[in-house]
Amino acid sequence: MLKERVLSAIVLIALVLCALFLFTPFYFALALGLVATLGMWEWTQFARFKQPLARFCLAAFLGSFVFLWLYTEGNYLDAGRVFENYLPLLLINSVAWWGLALLLVITYPFSAKFWSKNKPLQLLFAFSTLIPFIAAVLRLRLERYTQDAHHGLFLLLYVFVLVWAADSGAYFAGRAFGKHKLAPRVSPGKTWEGVLGGLLTAVFLAFIFLHFSGETLLGERNMSGFIVLSVATVAISVLGDLTESMFKREADIKDSSQLIPGHGGILDRIDSLTAAVPFFTYFYFFLL
Repeated sequence: MLKERVLSAIVLIALVLCALFLFTPFYFALALGLVATLGMWEWTQFARFKQPLARFCLAAFLGSFVFLWLYTEGNYLDAGRVFENYLPLLLINSVAWWGLALLLVITYPFSAKFWSKNKPLQLLFAFSTLIPFIAAVLRLRLERYTQDAHHGLFLLLYVFVLVWAADSGAYFAGRAFGKHKLAPRVSPGKTWEGVLGGLLTAVFLAFIFLHFSGETLLGERNMSGFIVLSVATVAISVLGDLTESMFKREADIKDSSQLIPGHGGILDRIDSLTAAVPFFTYFYFFLL
């Protein structure tokens, strides 16, 4: 099992790095579209679609929507212009959705009676999670793309590394000091001590990045505001994890799928990022 998990992780890292460094903006967007389509296929389990044909049709529908959307934006993507007319709306929708998700998690299992068997609402949750995630990743990746093709790459990796490092900090802090449960009805393994460890890790990492490349990350933005945003992004990433755990618990499944040997499914790997990346992107570009 451990060998399978390590090999899968190596392959995943290689694929992500290839997409980040080698793909043109358009093909990078198409790769994100594939991730979202697979994520939708997994989400159909949360909405209690049991028939494989129904699950396939729903995933194909979202996939068709995403790929047609990206195809019509192809020239804009290659010019580094990312969904200029509706990006703020998509990101505001995402921020609002994660505010609602916080309420659902806090009040679970009481909240489940409103959404557990409501399939259209579950699919709306999926849309609000996956579509803004695609738009936000592209917005970060293509920042100043025509001036410097790698500037946005550094910005995107900052958010990814921030969340991944915080996850690691939370894991080790939780193992060492965890006593007080964060959300026992949703994810019994998470503790407040673990969350604090993750937040401290995020602050430490943010200071390191700012020390070595503050000008690249900040531009004309305020440093203290950027650090607050980084910490808040980590907190929102925890919510992304908890929300998927809530959906899985209600659907009585352990993993979103078995697409990734030893790791579960696509959603199991990106649940934190689907919350963190749109949140960071909205505040970084429109409010900071």
